[in-house]
Amino acid sequence: MAIRELSSLEKYLGLKKPNKYTTQGDKKIPVLQSNNGSPVIGLVTVACHLVKEAKRPDLLGDGAEGRAVVQQWLEYRVTKLDECGKEDIRTILKELNAYLEDKVYFAGHRITLADIFMYYGTHSVIVDLSVQEREQFVNVTRWFDHVQNVRGLRHHLCPVSVLRNRIYTSSHH
Repeated sequence: MAIRELSSLEKYLGLKKPNKYTTQGDKKIPVLQSNNGSPVIGLVTVACHLVKEAKRPDLLGDGAEGRAVVQQWLEYRVTKLDECGKEDIRTILKELNAYLEDKVYFAGHRITLADIFMYYGTHSVIVDLSVQEREQFVNVTRWFDHVQNVRGLRHHLCPVSVLRNRIYTSSHH
């Protein structure tokens, strides 16, 4: 899955020449063989390398604090989200929902690499939720829908219908 995400990121970044990836270990950690002969290893490390190659530093966050927040969420993705079992998903969704309560994006006021990889990481989770479950995590759902509609980002992932349109609420009956 990580290699598909990196390929999608390359397309989103507009990188013309696709990179060749291999994987290492049981966890299929992505490895990019760089031009200077040294391998770049790990999802986050390779993703940051691609962003720098595309000359898109805005995706790494604004200022020292913004960059730290982006790195924090990239680390969260690979250490918590990617490692969680089915029984931990609700806890993670509650954490994300609380964090996103007053935010449009994970770090700052525009999309960053944190949003891109949290989107890729949560896609399969959101797909598996019922409409009612998605409504329980309204902030995550709002963020997810916003990010999935960023032009050129979704590539290998199917669109997800996230909210029911409510014309009438029960209080009006």
